[in-house]
Amino acid sequence: MPMIEYTDALQRVLAQALRLPPESCPLEQALGRVTAAVIHSPLALPTFDHAAMDGYALQVREPLAPGSEHAVHGSQAAGDRACAATGDACEIMTGARLPEGLNSVVAVEDTQLLATHADGTPARIRLLQSLDAGQNVRHAGSDVAMGSEALRPGIRIDAAHVMLLAALGIGSIDVVRRPRVAIICTGKELQADRSQPLLAECIHNSNGPYLAAALGEAGAHVHSCVTLDDTAVTYADALARAVDTGVDLVLSTGAVSMGRHDFVPEALRGLGAELLFHGVAIRPGKPLLCARLVHGPLLLALPGTPMAVAAAMRFFVAPVLRTMAGQGTEPVLHAVLDTSQHPKPGLRHFLRATLHLADDGRLHTRVLPQQQPFRIYPYAESGAWVVLPENAGVCNEGSIVEIASLMHGESPRIDRAPP
Repeated sequence: MPMIEYTDALQRVLAQALRLPPESCPLEQALGRVTAAVIHSPLALPTFDHAAMDGYALQVREPLAPGSEHAVHGSQAAGDRACAATGDACEIMTGARLPEGLNSVVAVEDTQLLATHADGTPARIRLLQSLDAGQNVRHAGSDVAMGSEALRPGIRIDAAHVMLLAALGIGSIDVVRRPRVAIICTGKELQADRSQPLLAECIHNSNGPYLAAALGEAGAHVHSCVTLDDTAVTYADALARAVDTGVDLVLSTGAVSMGRHDFVPEALRGLGAELLFHGVAIRPGKPLLCARLVHGPLLLALPGTPMAVAAAMRFFVAPVLRTMAGQGTEPVLHAVLDTSQHPKPGLRHFLRATLHLADDGRLHTRVLPQQQPFRIYPYAESGAWVVLPENAGVCNEGSIVEIASLMHGESPRIDRAPP
């Protein structure tokens, strides 16, 4: 099967990513979930006209001039029942509903108290500033109108959205069901139990924990994460278990290249899977494979080197999860390149980099040295990916390049400017 370009491969993957069904979710559990439908406001916000500050409510038809005096009757605090005005003015507190017949509020510091009632409450005031109709009043529906669109579909709920929905009195919302993902890590050299001393011929399995963490951050549910040897039989058994549990996506790592022990492509053909592609013109991760299992989920088989896994997670798996959630594509970000690059022609390069703001306010990026796909430490030190397309050519210092956040659902990490 010939190697294809990134955009072609991504289109083939996304064409197989099915939109997941909705489910009801209590607001208290909605953080990080994705809205499945338009949420309309069941009420106006604010729900009534109320005072924006402590002061006095008055009826203003024409602007009131400084020096005008007004008799004060009654007091209205936040939470008090609505009342009708019985005088020229009414003492009012921040958040209190305006008494019927009054439409403006003068701040207490913009008045002079001239007299008090026997109980010590204000009886007469003088304005020290002019007052216009509607001044210092938060009007009903000025934030959110009743019946208006509060949230559109495809929004990942954050704390600000929770505040809005709670203010609207919404107790539950329809969200997209979380994608269910199975992870299969292949390689007899992988040691999954980190509580035991590392065997001389083994390495710790870092791809499985990484994918589980990255998928969790992306809002997916990791159904299982298993570590297998390098045999087609155990691989087929793990796939069968994943299919039986109804997962939406399978991610496997290792055994997908061209070596004698890279059994995954042939094993998938033997299982009757439809191979969508095997080999993408990217670095790292060129041997990436995508298949549709018979009567089963989509499968992405990733090369086993850590940065090939990280790149595939960010630039293939993350778009699949967004499509399943109905979120669409991410916006493209750019930065000024501070380190010239000479990418190999014909390959799309995903490079680990840092970001900083220059004195001119522009975002700058530095590609880190030691970009070999086995190196994990530079990835942990980076704040973003620099993406150089297949035809980028020589990218000199000062070029504008595409960047992407390090992890799906996060913003790029911007560090302090280097010395």
